[in-house]
Amino acid sequence: MRLLLVEDDEAIANGVRDALRRAGFAVDHARDGEAAWVMGGDEEYDVVVLDLGLPRLDGMTVLRRWRAEGRVFPIIILSARGAWLDKVEGIEAGADDYLAKPFEPAELVARVRALVRRKAGHAEALLTFGPLLLDTRRMKALVHGSEVNLSPLEYRLLHALAHSGGRPLSAGELSEMLHGVDAAEANAIEALVARLRRKIGAEVIETRRGFGYCLMDG
Repeated sequence: MRLLLVEDDEAIANGVRDALRRAGFAVDHARDGEAAWVMGGDEEYDVVVLDLGLPRLDGMTVLRRWRAEGRVFPIIILSARGAWLDKVEGIEAGADDYLAKPFEPAELVARVRALVRRKAGHAEALLTFGPLLLDTRRMKALVHGSEVNLSPLEYRLLHALAHSGGRPLSAGELSEMLHGVDAAEANAIEALVARLRRKIGAEVIETRRGFGYCLMDG
């Protein structure tokens, strides 16, 4: 899953970025509001983590511009302004969630996961695709009830497919989700899919020719 982190404080950004990457997200980072506005207008992100106190263009302005331009990705606001009036303003401007500073990275990760599940139409953390059970809270995969040993990259690919809403994802899309701006070649994604199929069963990941990959129904 691909995420845009907009935060000008390097210490906070580093901690948040590390926590999100450990949770399986490919993270792009913008350090000011103007850069964030451009990146959010050019790219399709699964979720955006947006600080309000930004240089060049404040976060609330960026949020309002994105929504006015029809950008519908989920947005969670980070702000040192924790008063309820500030939260109401953020939500009414189009934010999906609001987290006041200081915060624990684990709480942010949990909220981001919840937004991603909601966007994909999944309310639960346990997702089933044929014999595969994906536990997104514990970041584990089970096949016929037995846990499968996955690498972080393999889990992230499964996570991306599980939250696509049934839409096939091309090798290029998966590469951007897994690697962000440092996208891998298509044959690297094909090799990763092949390894996953050996572990979870060839039938679980379907190939839609001309469209990409998706997980089998229920």
